Amino acid sequence: MYRFAVLCFFLLIFLYYPANAQAKHNSSTVDVCVYGGTSAGVIAAYTAAKLGKSVVLIEPGSRLGGLSSGGLGFTDIGNKYVVTGLARDFYRRVGQHYGKFEQWTFEPKVAEAIFLGYVKRGNFKVIYETRLRKVNKAGSHITNIELENSVSPSAPTKTIKAKQYIDCSYEGDLMAKAGVRYTTGREANSVYNETVDGVQLKDQHQFPNGIDPYKIPGKPESGLLWGISNESLAPMGSGDKKIQAYNFRICLTNDPANKIEIARPATYDSTHYELLLRYLQAKPAKDWSAFLKPDLMPNHKTDINNNGPFSTDMIGMNYAYPDGDYATRAAIIKAHEDYTKGFLYFIGHDPRMPANLRAQMLKWGYPKDEYLNSNHFTPQLYVREARRMLGAYVMTEANCLRKEVVDDKIGMGAYNMDSHNAERLVVNGMVKNEGDVQLRGINPYPIAYRSITPKNSECGNLLVPVCLSASHMAYGSIRMEPVFMVLAQSAAVAACQAIDKNVDVQKIDIKQLQSTLVDNPLVDGSTPEILVDDADEENIIKIGQWKRETNGGYGPSYLIDTAKNTAAEIKFIPQIKKSGNYHIYIYCPKLSHTASITQVQIFDGQNIAAKTINKSDVQVVGQTSGEWVSMGAQQFATGKNAYVSISNKNADGAVIADAVLLVPEN
Repeated sequence: MYRFAVLCFFLLIFLYYPANAQAKHNSSTVDVCVYGGTSAGVIAAYTAAKLGKSVVLIEPGSRLGGLSSGGLGFTDIGNKYVVTGLARDFYRRVGQHYGKFEQWTFEPKVAEAIFLGYVKRGNFKVIYETRLRKVNKAGSHITNIELENSVSPSAPTKTIKAKQYIDCSYEGDLMAKAGVRYTTGREANSVYNETVDGVQLKDQHQFPNGIDPYKIPGKPESGLLWGISNESLAPMGSGDKKIQAYNFRICLTNDPANKIEIARPATYDSTHYELLLRYLQAKPAKDWSAFLKPDLMPNHKTDINNNGPFSTDMIGMNYAYPDGDYATRAAIIKAHEDYTKGFLYFIGHDPRMPANLRAQMLKWGYPKDEYLNSNHFTPQLYVREARRMLGAYVMTEANCLRKEVVDDKIGMGAYNMDSHNAERLVVNGMVKNEGDVQLRGINPYPIAYRSITPKNSECGNLLVPVCLSASHMAYGSIRMEPVFMVLAQSAAVAACQAIDKNVDVQKIDIKQLQSTLVDNPLVDGSTPEILVDDADEENIIKIGQWKRETNGGYGPSYLIDTAKNTAAEIKFIPQIKKSGNYHIYIYCPKLSHTASITQVQIFDGQNIAAKTINKSDVQVVGQTSGEWVSMGAQQFATGKNAYVSISNKNADGAVIADAVLLVPEN
């Protein structure tokens, strides 16, 4: 009996140990590991999966899409020309949801559903609530990464072994733990021969002169109001480690059936908002747009962003975030949430606020149908900038201004060189914000593949499309959600190519990467759409006196005719590589002085169809340079026999010829 008991005991140990060991050392092997379930992360994972690779997507939180599903529904674009491939497909799917061709404003829950759709169609694995603990390397290659549970860090760890890794986090954690060099903060102008980097005291989102910074006006001994630093203003253009402000993109609703009242937070402190009162005393406001940017979303919702000198940006409170440990970051996120909820409550309830502003605020509340797992408030902090890789190539102001043009293009930027304020301090006895820069008039420019690759000596199997290699100000132009998605798709195609060729990511064939992105933009083998832009001189025929403008159209330029008495026509000639039915769209820029009716002709190679564009039917919504207008579908044969023409016939205003798009109807 004793021997039997001993045998059973050792048998139980034998049976238990492998299972227990597996629980403690849960590991898996894939071709591509994507870290960060941001919009870029989902697109990268989907791309690699559609190209036949085994993929895992690691998301530290419980929601996919990052900012694109976290409140940023009023898309920052610059120029839709730069939004290509799956990024463009995302906005087309948003459009389909709302019954349009494409749409750039959307509800958070709609974006999340679309990202989950990519997961389903890509059939790749997503691991939620799991974050990075350690990166193991052999020489200059990552061998595996160790992960911990975000909610219960003491739970059994996971190990992921992959051939290629893509860091799509806003923080660049995988990059940093892999030993890749990076920077934070702002460079001095002298570092990259720039003009708007470093410390900048400008007039945007700025306090007017005369706002007293002290708790008791005129008495420095009373101390500074909350949120004001006691540091001195550094020389203009000098560098530092200060980080441009973070905030939340806030989704509210004024639909009574869907509204939850904005309650007083447990940590509420009205002294945090004293500066708003002083600002409004100096500059009275008619409505809340003086200190909020409430862009309207579908179904009675908003995407509220920072606006003015005192708003949702929590200036100077995020310096420790980029290199902070998880506990530090969690505390910063919580402080931003408390500040934001308190700010909204203060506007609507503090008796010192003007009555008209309180009444306006009280019409709005948190939407019942959004963020169901986080008390109807977004869990995604707007991390505008954290770490930036010091990679094989650094994008700078020269690239954004096209003074330096790279030839290894894998995406394009077009947004303003934009930075939010980085500090609030006392200047000449007055409160001032410092760090806001908005250098406008940026035309589409190429982004280098080398800017998403580390130096080969540091890591050969990692790509970084979000915390890419760029100066502070160049990053301010690149850091847009659509561009992150474009770069992430490029990174995933490159990773797959590196696997197939068994080479480091720095040594792939750039030309092959570029052609794959053009020839297979949706990574599903479907026929690509055909774009003919006015800048494609070899594919247009000009008749008359057309003037080329470089701001406000689709792509680098558009053509405009104002000579009503002289016949003018532009023929856009598409190269049809595959015969079939194509839906035709014409791009109409957002201009006030255009003709009420524009004449269009579509020639399919045999017959001409006459069409018109009615200016009153063109509705431009959001931060876009214009809108695609449908001309219906047409059958086209292969070759260059067809055309779409725009003329000034019977025009009562300026006629614009910008771009023509043919979308295959599969």
